[in-house]
Amino acid sequence: MNVFGIGLPEMGLILVIALLVFGPKKLPEIGRSLGKAVRGFQDASKEFENEFKREAQQLEQSVTMNAELEENKMANPTPMDNNQAKINTQTSEKI
Repeated sequence: MNVFGIGLPEMGLILVIALLVFGPKKLPEIGRSLGKAVRGFQDASKEFENEFKREAQQLEQSVTMNAELEENKMANPTPMDNNQAKINTQTSEKI
């Protein structure tokens, strides 16, 4: 078992030192508060990841929608586009 580059013997040594420094009554409280802090960090990290994914999906949908609109515009030009094309053709013929 290797957590953050610390093996099982090192973890045992840290636990024994913490037990000597803080005593058996205070150690469970410290462990609880440390566990809550780690849990809070994990929750915040997951929330950030979910928000990032949500924004990326919205951006992707927006880009896809814009691309589809451009394709439809090219495939089905509006009457204004046809009139503009006629004006451009007439102008180029005069030149």
